[in-house]
Amino acid sequence: GETIIGASVVEKGTTNGTVTDIDGKFTIKVKKGAQLEFSYIGYNNVTLEAKPTMNVVLSENAKLVEEVVVTGYTTQRKADLTGAVSVVSVTDLQKQNENNPMKALQGRVPGMNISADGSPSGSATVRIRGIGTLNNNDPLYIIDGVPTKAGMHELNGNDIESIQILKDAASASIYGSRAANGVIIITTKKGKDGKLKVDLDASVAASMYSHKMEVLNAKEFGQVMWQGYVNDGMDPNTNGLGYHYDWGYNNLGQPILNGISMKKYLDDAGTTPAADTDWYDQTTRTGVIQNYNVSVSNGSQKGSSYFSLGYYKNMGIIKTSDFERFSARFNTEYKLINDKLTIGEHFTLNRTSEVSAPGGFLQNVLQFNPSLPVYTTDGSYAGPVGGYPDRYNPVAVLERNKDNRYTYWRTFGDAYVNLNLFKGFNLRSTFGLDYSQKEQRIFTYPVTEGNVANKTNAVEAKQEHWTKWMWNAVATYNAEFGKNRLDAMIGMELNRQDDIYFSGRKEDYIILNPDYMWPDAGTGTAQAYGSGSGYSLVSFFGKLNYNYADRYMASLTMRRDGSSRFGKDNRFATFPSVSAG
Repeated sequence: GETIIGASVVEKGTTNGTVTDIDGKFTIKVKKGAQLEFSYIGYNNVTLEAKPTMNVVLSENAKLVEEVVVTGYTTQRKADLTGAVSVVSVTDLQKQNENNPMKALQGRVPGMNISADGSPSGSATVRIRGIGTLNNNDPLYIIDGVPTKAGMHELNGNDIESIQILKDAASASIYGSRAANGVIIITTKKGKDGKLKVDLDASVAASMYSHKMEVLNAKEFGQVMWQGYVNDGMDPNTNGLGYHYDWGYNNLGQPILNGISMKKYLDDAGTTPAADTDWYDQTTRTGVIQNYNVSVSNGSQKGSSYFSLGYYKNMGIIKTSDFERFSARFNTEYKLINDKLTIGEHFTLNRTSEVSAPGGFLQNVLQFNPSLPVYTTDGSYAGPVGGYPDRYNPVAVLERNKDNRYTYWRTFGDAYVNLNLFKGFNLRSTFGLDYSQKEQRIFTYPVTEGNVANKTNAVEAKQEHWTKWMWNAVATYNAEFGKNRLDAMIGMELNRQDDIYFSGRKEDYIILNPDYMWPDAGTGTAQAYGSGSGYSLVSFFGKLNYNYADRYMASLTMRRDGSSRFGKDNRFATFPSVSAG
């Protein structure tokens, strides 16, 4: 029943047209029987036969009306944006079977680069428009309104409804200094209006090296070494690696290799036989990824609910490495008092466990000599002997590392209250919590192979706790008068983070078994470690968006942060931005 200003009225098949005035009225000259097309942003087009007097009603196009983006504590029509904001289709991401949805964003957002080391956990490094600081360059993640700095691989990506990236200062400054490297806003799923809906999906995938570096076998390694000795003017048969060369010079005085052989045993004790070992094949495999998710959702005009369970298991490409995650999520929302009051929550609980490959492992695999065997004649792990470099047997390294598993629990969520006192005005208060706890034992087993033998055995039992909470109150007001549209927002926020860790290390165990190797069972040197840190952040912020005739736009943002990390006379700073379009 309201008038529409600036609606387009065009004679079908021609360029003859006009727009409606401030009262929604229009005048146009056409031939009798002509068809008129009526259109306006956010509404369905209508085609009617021209008459001397017409009363045209346009219905809202729900698809276009809902095309909004989250720009920091509030939403905004995509058409009104003056900053750099990218919206990613989550449907496309879910086809890639990635544990970490950030990895699936690679190549989908201009100016955003994601790199990963291929570990089963799927952890990734995200950089938006390059390097921004000498310290932490990670973007700020906002998950259902709760800020965090990392750990996307610990949450179930199947629960994500939408991902939006704020890339420039005009968009991100509402989050203050923490947004210096960009902001990634993530909204999780909720129940939709209609009948009870159950979704189940399962997938199995394989992973392997897309590019495998070719390395020398034992014969090729010996040939290269012979050439190196000859180039240096040295006798290649003085090598300490067990190679023997039949070689000489031809008529032109050029060195010629006639044949190559090796000792049967590379050590004097006769326990390390010469071999031709492909250390890539011995330490890697085809990885297998399993992913299972089930969700139940329901919704009505009075509320909605969403519940999901997920299981993810990735057997890594490097043997003995793996990542496992159990996840549960529960999102609800209810409308009360004639829809003036809305209450809701987002809650997820995740348990992850991982054995990661040792640091620099593949470098050791590439550099380890192929003529060394995996095992000695007595079944123990072979190691460097004679003139071989002092490097650890890669297969033995994996065996000593396989018990260094961590278990990580994380609960993440928020509860909120939204009050809609009158049309266009909302007052929302949110309390969010991000709590993580990690337990791990780091084992040091004796090294028995060759020149690198070391009898030390020990275990370090470690506990880490991270507690982050936030509370905010945000008021928004939206109004339209004539050709003017105004969006205003003001709010405040408190953030607190406390981190602690403690560990105990004990040496000398009679039995080398994980079930036995707890600090109390050790008889040797004992050491204890621990530390704690924390900080607080208080923030005040506001934003004003103005739109005239859906053509001219301006946005003003202001945030003032105070951090306990600075001295009391220098704790506050102001972060403003202005943009226009």
